Amino acid sequence: MPENADNPLSFFQELKRRKVIRVIIVYAATSFVILELASIIQEPFRLPDWTIRLVFIVLVIGLILSIILSWIYDITPEGIEKTKPVHEVTKEDKPANSKSWKIASYISFVIIAGLVILNVVPRSTGTEKQIILEKSIAVIPFIDDSPNKDNEHIINGIMDDLLINLQSIKELRVPGRTSTEQYRNNPKPIPEIASELGVNYIVEGSGQKYGNHYTLRVQLLEGATGMHIWGDKFEQDIESVEDIVNFISEISSSIAEELETIISPEEKQLIERVPTTSLTALEFYQKAVEEHRKHWLKWNDMEAVERAEDLYHLALEYDPTFAQAYEGLANVYWHKHYGDVLSENYLDSMLILLNIALSYDDQLASAYVKRGDYYRVNNDKEQAIKEYDKALKINPNDWVVYLNSISMYDDVAIKIEYLLKAALLHRGYYLSRLYRGIAIHLSAFNKEKSHYYLDEALKLDNDSADHFRSLALIADRSGNLEKAVEFGEESYAFDSTDYGIMYLLGVNYCFLGHKEKSLEYFKKYEVLKTLKKADPRNVDIRDEFRIGYTYKVNGFKEEAEYHINDGLKLYKELLALNRISHQDYRTIYGYAAVHAFLGEREKAYEYLSLFNQKQRMPIRMIKDINYDPMFDSLRVDPKFLQIVHNMEAKYKAEHERVRNWLEKNDLI
Repeated sequence: MPENADNPLSFFQELKRRKVIRVIIVYAATSFVILELASIIQEPFRLPDWTIRLVFIVLVIGLILSIILSWIYDITPEGIEKTKPVHEVTKEDKPANSKSWKIASYISFVIIAGLVILNVVPRSTGTEKQIILEKSIAVIPFIDDSPNKDNEHIINGIMDDLLINLQSIKELRVPGRTSTEQYRNNPKPIPEIASELGVNYIVEGSGQKYGNHYTLRVQLLEGATGMHIWGDKFEQDIESVEDIVNFISEISSSIAEELETIISPEEKQLIERVPTTSLTALEFYQKAVEEHRKHWLKWNDMEAVERAEDLYHLALEYDPTFAQAYEGLANVYWHKHYGDVLSENYLDSMLILLNIALSYDDQLASAYVKRGDYYRVNNDKEQAIKEYDKALKINPNDWVVYLNSISMYDDVAIKIEYLLKAALLHRGYYLSRLYRGIAIHLSAFNKEKSHYYLDEALKLDNDSADHFRSLALIADRSGNLEKAVEFGEESYAFDSTDYGIMYLLGVNYCFLGHKEKSLEYFKKYEVLKTLKKADPRNVDIRDEFRIGYTYKVNGFKEEAEYHINDGLKLYKELLALNRISHQDYRTIYGYAAVHAFLGEREKAYEYLSLFNQKQRMPIRMIKDINYDPMFDSLRVDPKFLQIVHNMEAKYKAEHERVRNWLEKNDLI
């Protein structure tokens, strides 16, 4: 019996308190079960995320009502009755110590504890990864359903705009068109496409155009099952570019809403911006983009670039303020004049076009990318990084930015990080090369992980020549010259037109003392480089010095002098035009090596001393300086040995730092 039972008010309050506590305990357990059931059925029944919040609010309101009603009413053997007034409460009304209430309380506690352990804890630990998966989405090529099939460039233009809109939303991970174009004429089941692209959702669509009447059907599919999540049909007479922008923005917003993604005001402004005031200019631009795309589908299709150039100019005739058309012309200029590295005004016209484009639209991410490329090849690393950062703020899903930024950094950790980010965002034709790049950089830290990426690359492209080339590069970097030659020969057997592997074989045979074999590959390298008009991006500017040395040790003095003098001349021209950096590893090494070979010790040490000013030391430099016979005249000199010692110490410190970073980020 409660204390102070003789006091009717106290007795009454105790009765109520016990009853309310019992109601709360049972209600809480029941509510918890209801919430868990709602959570379990939410995904299979495709209920929106706000369902759980609604159920929770209803249950809270229900708890308040239950407490109020339990205070006002009692459940008796005769049924539900209103609680007696205080003056009618007697000792006979004392609460019974009901075992059923105790059992219900114990069961409620066990249910709550069990559900917390089995459901809440596991879900909380996996939440972050689940969110990342839920936010990944790919837009596969739209189908042109127009009877005459002349409107594919328009349907592709709509698809591109939708893709760019989704890429500008920072919460989403969206591979670009270079990843999804492979499925245009290669249809596969949606789950297979989603698996290959590494995404959780797929957007597909089709469209038609009759005169000014547009019809577009778009749907959002679950990647794992291919099941329909959302879809809509958009039908409209298009009178202006704003009409196109509006319904593409509507589609973008609908998809983002389905994925419970918040679009910031800045992102909304990007999605809704109108690129041009002229429908005709837009159509010429869309045709130009399709022609330009043929250039990377069929590498070096310069006829397609020429056609694109004409179409960009036509677009500008109808709208002289069309920013994207100016950027398109800048891309044309890049493709046509990239190799003119000795030109005094190298790619300056491209920069002018990009500046014009950004003056009309300062939110054009792709223009910042190309401006970053301009500064990168003109040896302004600091400005290049700034331009790339601007691009990523607008479009955080641009894999090209990460790829092009790699050469801006000496830090191997950043190189690996950016290669991994690029590989996450690009799942197309370049993925195998990204994997091989990751493998090469990881090889000094984890051979097993390195070979994993090499194997994955080989599965993707079945390119045995590139596979053995990568193995040769890994062996070369580590100083295993015999293996580098072995793998290099394997690569050459699969592809005898790769002047890069010829150069690698020439160098390693030279380092091993096989001077005749070295010269054999260098001669092949020279012939093929001339015939193929080698892309300067793939040519090591030190090659003239190395070839000159090889001619000299094989007894060809005149040829040796020609190559060495030609190399020195090229170096001076490139430095004067600021095409290479005086502080660049290759520049320093090349000058130091050739002067050491020529017996000009002071000059050699002048450049070698610059290594001591470097914060980081790449492994390839350690290998080169330890094996290069061009330094034989300095090999036993204490000053030279001290420089090599300092280089090795810096490499070891850097190696340890990068290893720690890789371990911290679970990459090895």
